[in-house]
Amino acid sequence: MLNLQDFKADFKHAIEFLKTDISQLRTGRATGAMLDSITVEAYGSRQPLKAVGTIMVADPKTLTIEPWDKSLLAAIEKGVRDSGLGINPVNDGKLIRLSLPELTSERRVELTKILHQKLEQAKIAIRKIREDVRELIGDEEKSKSISEDDKFRLQEDLEKMVKETNDEVKKVGEAKEKEITTV
Repeated sequence: MLNLQDFKADFKHAIEFLKTDISQLRTGRATGAMLDSITVEAYGSRQPLKAVGTIMVADPKTLTIEPWDKSLLAAIEKGVRDSGLGINPVNDGKLIRLSLPELTSERRVELTKILHQKLEQAKIAIRKIREDVRELIGDEEKSKSISEDDKFRLQEDLEKMVKETNDEVKKVGEAKEKEITTV
């Protein structure tokens, strides 16, 4: 018989992906996660920034990147400049400083729109999981593995799981939106 707990991990994975995805959205304060998508040219290939140096939050508006190999300073500086984050790196010969400018109200509105798009993508992923599970429930009933009553009970439990997951998406979204809009 079908066990819905087996699919709980899929819903959790959708939430974790969302959290990781929106952690890169810039808010009023500096976080190392903002730099997760940046890659740099190092040792003949593209490497994630966090694989070539230490990223530290110096203060709420400043990040520092200390490369393990000082010869990569220029490559890191170029990678940050080309990242599209709108941050101008300052190379002092030992480390790279990233001073985050204040977000303008237009940029906050833009980031909020991007956040809502990402939240909608998460909800679509959750609906896709729900449809896959509903199909499996229908197949189980057709093959007479479960009764019609079991089918309805499973679908009801599935809807509860989906509602809980969507509520979690909403909470995560509201918290991130608050971070973005707080001046």
